[in-house]
Amino acid sequence: MKMGLKEELVGEPGIDGLSLELEELSAGERLVRLGELYGDRLVASTSFGLQAGVMLHLLKEYLPAVPVIFVDTGYHFGETYRYAEELIERWGVDVRVYHPRMSAARQEALYGKLWEQGEDGLKKYGVLNKVEPMNRALQELGRDVWLSGLRRSQSSTREGRGFVEQQKGTLKVYPILDWADAQVSSYFHTKGIPKHPLEAEGYVTMGDWHSTTIPEEGESGEGTRFGGSKYECGLHENSDVQDFQI
Repeated sequence: MKMGLKEELVGEPGIDGLSLELEELSAGERLVRLGELYGDRLVASTSFGLQAGVMLHLLKEYLPAVPVIFVDTGYHFGETYRYAEELIERWGVDVRVYHPRMSAARQEALYGKLWEQGEDGLKKYGVLNKVEPMNRALQELGRDVWLSGLRRSQSSTREGRGFVEQQKGTLKVYPILDWADAQVSSYFHTKGIPKHPLEAEGYVTMGDWHSTTIPEEGESGEGTRFGGSKYECGLHENSDVQDFQI
């Protein structure tokens, strides 16, 4: 019988203790330590967004056996899909693609364009297209320690996060949480990581095509997602698939 997360963590560092330990390490050392602690309980996620190459390269270098979940909403830019294939082919990343149970066409036929329907519509969109597929991936892969490339400097909603968080039944860990934009840019350059093609067109964040825009003069990155109404898509909130009937 598989034990719950709390039972499994007996004898292992608690959330606060692990956060403090990781804070003193480099990103590579953090991944090595997490591999020692959690082994085959680890899973990572990627959006194949503008900065996704950093975490994917670090995983290739330090934890190549960890599977990487890509939630394909069906609404990514064409450039994102092609960029994903480029990185997978280049590094041989073990990417597991998960889709919503309901296709984009069926969703729009039944519910309309949820991203145009205010807060409730956006929440339902996130649950249908991101939260449910991610939850299903974690369950099917049997993993309960989730590595994410989330960084504090990306938005105001992420500034106060610690390196380790409990999100329902999953332990979430952010190995590059404290990296500044300059450090990300330097890593891309020194490691020769190819850039997402839409960065050259002026995009500063990356999500689904219908909810991501190029910033206007003086606009922050947060303003380029969902018309500035929110930044998080649901995966990094405590959204629950049970909030809606799917």
